[in-house]
Amino acid sequence: MRRSGAASGPPATWTGELWWRMKRHLLLKLAGTTFVTWAFFVGYFHLLRHPLHPAFIVPLTPFDAWVPFVPHAIVPYLSLWFYVGIAPGLQRTFPQLLAYGAWAVLLCVTGLAIFYWWPTAIPPLTFGTTGYFGFDLLQGIDARGNACPSMHVAIALFSAIWIDVQLREMGAPGLLRAINWIWFAAITLSTLAVRQHVVIDVVAGFLLGLAFSIPSLILRPGRARRGASRGGPDIMSLAQHLARRASPVEPDRRG
Repeated sequence: MRRSGAASGPPATWTGELWWRMKRHLLLKLAGTTFVTWAFFVGYFHLLRHPLHPAFIVPLTPFDAWVPFVPHAIVPYLSLWFYVGIAPGLQRTFPQLLAYGAWAVLLCVTGLAIFYWWPTAIPPLTFGTTGYFGFDLLQGIDARGNACPSMHVAIALFSAIWIDVQLREMGAPGLLRAINWIWFAAITLSTLAVRQHVVIDVVAGFLLGLAFSIPSLILRPGRARRGASRGGPDIMSLAQHLARRASPVEPDRRG
């Protein structure tokens, strides 16, 4: 049975709670997301222009040939910078927002630390991209250095997992959750389709994003219970199951 709405809490419907979550701490969410993104790029460009060592060229694999060059894939590629604002925008409380921000910052700092100690780049293109919409700008602001792990993929996966958990808590329809994962897949494939990354970068970025997503959910403060019993197993349930398996077995409390 769904709880009734209250003046101080979210409405009963998932659409009402979606809007309620978006409005809470809106200016703080906008300012925080903008600042973290700006700070990451400051560090990213500094390391790109002043590497500690010569960049290691990440090799191609046979799988790289499976994804053709698709100029229009620049649209989902650039959409990441809107996508990353959704998960913080859906946080329910200030402690949850703060915890999410801390994990996101830690993820970014880890990526920058890897780029500092191990600069990487992808092989040079064998064809030109001049004349394709947005590619001159892309090459100017997002060169093919600092490639592995792909922070595009790492941050997108971190966002996708959090968005899925929050949509599930609200009792949002499965279609909306499916759209979230389709968007993540489009961003991931676009990194290959616009030739900004190679498959090894994508795999490494996926593992990095997963490494921060699971503990951030396990340690999440004040997790909402709404929708927890609907829609079958989710990523949060999996994370909790793994945590219980790693803990000592509790004694039998049955009388």
